[in-house]
Amino acid sequence: MSRAGVRKYLPSSCQKQISPGANSRFTGAFSLTAKLLQGLSGFKSTLKRKIAIMETHEGAAAVGDGVLDFSHLSLDTFGVDSISDDRKRDTKQLYLNYNRLGSLPSSVSLFSNLEFLDISNNGLSAICESITRLTKLKTLVAKNNRLDEFSLPKEFGSLQLEVLNFSGNRFEEIPLQCMKLLRLQSLSLGGNRLKSIPAEIENLTSLELLYLGGNLITAIPPEVANLPWLSYLVLCDNRIQSVPPQLTRLHSLRSLSLHNNLLTYLPREILCLVHLQELSLRGNPLVVRFVKEMTYDPPSLLELAGRTVKSRNLPYYPCDMPSNLLHYLDLASKCPNPKCAGVYFDSCVRQIKFVDFCGKYRLPLMHYLCSPECTSPCSSNPQSDAESEDESSVPAYRLQRVLLG
Repeated sequence: MSRAGVRKYLPSSCQKQISPGANSRFTGAFSLTAKLLQGLSGFKSTLKRKIAIMETHEGAAAVGDGVLDFSHLSLDTFGVDSISDDRKRDTKQLYLNYNRLGSLPSSVSLFSNLEFLDISNNGLSAICESITRLTKLKTLVAKNNRLDEFSLPKEFGSLQLEVLNFSGNRFEEIPLQCMKLLRLQSLSLGGNRLKSIPAEIENLTSLELLYLGGNLITAIPPEVANLPWLSYLVLCDNRIQSVPPQLTRLHSLRSLSLHNNLLTYLPREILCLVHLQELSLRGNPLVVRFVKEMTYDPPSLLELAGRTVKSRNLPYYPCDMPSNLLHYLDLASKCPNPKCAGVYFDSCVRQIKFVDFCGKYRLPLMHYLCSPECTSPCSSNPQSDAESEDESSVPAYRLQRVLLG
């Protein structure tokens, strides 16, 4: 700063009293103070960041009894030196998700009573052998990493896992180590590169949920039917072309997701799944094939006469015709199309009616119309809801579950 620059910040009464030497000393002191303030500002900024990280680590230990949360910290290593032995022993849940760990650190084995471990969203390519020391581990969540069938330790199957989630990784095969987890109740491998389901899947007799959606699977092995407690089977967004009839042995099955596959038919035996509450079939060619192959039998002369009598409200009396014809006229069914006033007896047009259940899936049901010229009020497009008719507007006896096989 120039001498004039320094003088202009002083009172006018003092400006004349400053000698050139004093002015120089004042300028140096001013510059030094400015540098110190600038350095202090940078130090305070760094200190704030360090305190924030320290507070986050301290907060991790204070989440609750038995819980440690080290998620979202961009950690590339996981050191446990600052965690007391008592805390390690008492920890039952450990969150390491959303970090930068390349492999599962062996230090996790020091948490001897760990029951829940989340290592999702890290970029992991390997899981260390020491995980097998976690004899009480029940849940392992390792979603969205870089794991494949070569990433697991040889003795991984010795774990007592009940829930295993490997979704969003790079598995091309289900590791055989997973087929040894006999206590497993939930297995998720969605969003991988699986091409098949191993027959050894039948070993997981405690399995209740099997999620394999978003892979490259082309077939369902009949061994899946040997899972007595399986309640939820998700195989959507694959390349499956058929469903084995053996699946009817899944007496506990409540939800079956098969949408967006290559199914061209369903086995007739699927109706034996009496406990099935959710069935997802949209996005399969079976619907298109079914609609194209439906035929229409022309009405008989008897039916044409009956339609004329009913649709035109022609009066008739019991004495006018035999009792069998009177009974026949009583069997007339009104066309469900609100724009049509026609009726039908034995001859009708079958069309698919897609009924939306709970907003989760669309089930194709048989829908009857009086003639091919009668435009259906409901859409045959499984993706369209705008034209779909409410199920309650059609009597239940006119609807039946479609058999596509």
